Amino acid sequence: MTIVIARHRLARRYVVRVRPDGGVRLTVPRGASVAGGLAFVERQAGWIARERLRLQGLTASWTPGSVVWFRGERVTVAVDEFRSHVRALAQEELPPRCAALARDLGVSIARVSVRNQRSRWGACSPRGAITLNWRLIQMPPSVSDYVIVHELMHVRHLNHSRRFWREVERAWPAWREAERWLRRHGKEIL
Repeated sequence: MTIVIARHRLARRYVVRVRPDGGVRLTVPRGASVAGGLAFVERQAGWIARERLRLQGLTASWTPGSVVWFRGERVTVAVDEFRSHVRALAQEELPPRCAALARDLGVSIARVSVRNQRSRWGACSPRGAITLNWRLIQMPPSVSDYVIVHELMHVRHLNHSRRFWREVERAWPAWREAERWLRRHGKEIL
């Protein structure tokens, strides 16, 4: 199998991801050995094989006639321009939604940008800049709003500590349902 190795200075552990094309990406933390990472990949061989099989049936294809998620509903792609239309819609709708949620929650943010991220729904920088994946527009609003709130709570806590999750619970009590939806359907979107 093809393994792409990427060092990441902020990574704390080895991370293995199976890409939609079936390739494997290994993230190696700073100071850790590549050999140790490759041994980790070997130990994960069973999971990698299962994940490849699972992805074969779930990966979204943006070709005419394929079925994709749009605002939590399954729709059939009718024309090639659909993907660029959805991305433009995300650029238009997600930043104001993030700003409104930030205002409601009393969170001060520096800026909001929408990008084409392949492995995360959003991010928050230490300076309060929020980055959102354009694919959030494909989710039900309750799930995409949860992702936005999750990133907004990172403005207060740049980690996933108990304090962070208490803030999430206060801001979005239905976060567990949203997480379940993401676990069930997230690979169909990314």
